[in-house]
Amino acid sequence: MTHAPLILASASPRRKALLASIGIVPDRIIPADIDETPRKGELAAGYALRLGVEKAQAVAAAHPGAFVLGADTAVACGRRILPKAEDEATARACLALLSGRAHRVYTGVGLVKPDGGVIRRAVETRVKTRLLDKAHTEEYVASGEWDGKAGGYGIQGLFAKHIVSIAGDYPNVVGLPLYAVSNMLAGAGWRAPAAG
Repeated sequence: MTHAPLILASASPRRKALLASIGIVPDRIIPADIDETPRKGELAAGYALRLGVEKAQAVAAAHPGAFVLGADTAVACGRRILPKAEDEATARACLALLSGRAHRVYTGVGLVKPDGGVIRRAVETRVKTRLLDKAHTEEYVASGEWDGKAGGYGIQGLFAKHIVSIAGDYPNVVGLPLYAVSNMLAGAGWRAPAAG
């Protein structure tokens, strides 16, 4: 079982880079194609966890006998789940909601083991953003860094200068809680292949 391949069920280059930073290189990357629409009344933590698990299970169904890691990140202001910004109008709307207040970032992680068992974990990080004036907003929108990102921002780029404080796991805000993931993999019996 320790030699079963590891599949990352995500197209995110940030998740791939985060795993590489702690020495984890998936054998394959196979993005999951699932419906990511929030359910009525669903809160951000449950939403992120459900999607992380569903992504892993969707890929695992076609690749039995592998470790399959899925993840999804959601940004919440109060009870509201912010969308992934796909256009400038959505990015501006997200930034307006984040301006001058604290929000929470949740990443839900699902790990399907070679025997079909599932390990799941949701990690929360609290982030506080400065009051964003029009110049701040327009500068960031012009950068394009928001494209495809939950909540309309990426903490690892230009937006970092607008972050007042973080309570919790920083990699979680980038897209993958490395401490949790590394413990999930170890607990499931996955080991990185020996060098050479």
